[in-house]
Amino acid sequence: MRSRVVGVRRRDRHGRGLRGPLTPPQAPVSRTRAERFDDLVAGEVARLGGRWERELAQVEFVVEDVPDVGPDPVDTVPLGGTEPGEPGRPVRIVVYRRPVEARAEGEAATSRLIRDVLVEEVADLLGMSPESVDPSYDSPDD
Repeated sequence: MRSRVVGVRRRDRHGRGLRGPLTPPQAPVSRTRAERFDDLVAGEVARLGGRWERELAQVEFVVEDVPDVGPDPVDTVPLGGTEPGEPGRPVRIVVYRRPVEARAEGEAATSRLIRDVLVEEVADLLGMSPESVDPSYDSPDD
């Protein structure tokens, strides 16, 4: 009689070995949608940081899945926001992944929307117009 360990599958139902990942983990195709979104945000933060390095040195950029809107229904869901700093905690600029992805169609539109959200939040934080923070920013009126 063969001993069998319960809960450990060494073969699939057809008698073959279990399959491994189809692509290596370092390949771009194996990155999740959330990881690709984080990369887009990091790229835009680096681009803005190159121009506003001193002003944004104490700002923390964060990606969260959804905003906390509370129990009351809201008309619009925010795409981003700024959380004021507290003692021991820096100012945080938050980009909400799910609302941005729901509003944009495709990776190019998502990247552009991330750029617009970050530029608007940085402009609000610095008390400037979005066009002066990033000259390539297109106002929503266009």
